[in-house]
Amino acid sequence: MDTGIIYRNPKPHVSSIHAYFPSVVQMNDGEIIAAMTLGQAFESYDQHVYVSRSTDNGAAWRSLGPMYLPGPGGVPTTECCRIAKTPDGEIVVFMLKYNRSRVDVGYTNEDNMGFVETELNILRSRDKGISWSGPDAFTPPLVGPNFELCCPITMLKDGRWIIPTSTWRGWDGYCPNGMKAVALVSYDKGQTWPEYMDVMADVENKWIFWESKVIQLNDGRLLGVAWTYDEKNAKELANHYSISDKSGRVFSKARSTRLNGQTLTPVLLDNGKVLSLYRRVDKPGLWANISRIEDDDWINEYECPVWGYSSDYNVAQGTNLVHNFQVLRFGAPNIVKLNDGTIFVAIWAVEDNVSNIRWFKIAVD
Repeated sequence: MDTGIIYRNPKPHVSSIHAYFPSVVQMNDGEIIAAMTLGQAFESYDQHVYVSRSTDNGAAWRSLGPMYLPGPGGVPTTECCRIAKTPDGEIVVFMLKYNRSRVDVGYTNEDNMGFVETELNILRSRDKGISWSGPDAFTPPLVGPNFELCCPITMLKDGRWIIPTSTWRGWDGYCPNGMKAVALVSYDKGQTWPEYMDVMADVENKWIFWESKVIQLNDGRLLGVAWTYDEKNAKELANHYSISDKSGRVFSKARSTRLNGQTLTPVLLDNGKVLSLYRRVDKPGLWANISRIEDDDWINEYECPVWGYSSDYNVAQGTNLVHNFQVLRFGAPNIVKLNDGTIFVAIWAVEDNVSNIRWFKIAVD
């Protein structure tokens, strides 16, 4: 396994710049494009999205500058995004803009786990990330009132585009549909998003499904995964999964993967098995797992640590989940299968007191 850096503050002794939440695609010609959020701190008021490019399969990276910076005036915002590539080489971006007009607070209300106001947007690039159209705001087909950014746009075999996300409480705690994992649906390549699908929900037991991802299996069914939290009893549960019917529209009841972690990210391998990367909560570090799907059953076959499996990278397990968010030291694995079959993974990670974007290349037999 190889590893390297996509972005690290070149002069941390001069200014505070930390990098978070990477998202990566490989273009048809082999160039790799990465987007990330840069700012002074994990929830600072100056966080915006920047883009980098590699022309040598990820060995070296060059900054292309900001994807989007808000203009003067108006409501102050910070932004974060996930990027995807269409078959014809267009980069399509799902971006959340966060209202930061509340002074001296982070993203999350410590009293009720409500979230600052979010706006959903689409951006596009036809020149490999040099220039961008948008952001074009759109209205989701259900009331969140806020939404989580956790996954790029997923393009399905039947032509639909979906955005896996989760509803999130308003700052005042308002959440009419409960906190659940959903997928927004577009039939016109992201121009409109008129429908949604429930992917995982257990509102009665107050189970929260975060960091949801959806991939399509070889038989056409959709596999959804999510970090699962029992809010009623204030404890982490194993990551859960659900599987759609063959129409790709109705999902099964969520079941346990028996993987104890957060931010589980899957990718379908050529042999039909699933490689998942996740931040463990029962042991330190970023871990990889190989599993297979038989009918509706998730069967784990093999696991191994990838990075950070020293005690320095344990995950906080306090009763206040908002405080746990604030002391995270790595996460948000993003996975792309390169043109040569290699699995390329990007995470944010605090190393020597600076949060940078680190990549890994994993060869899977």
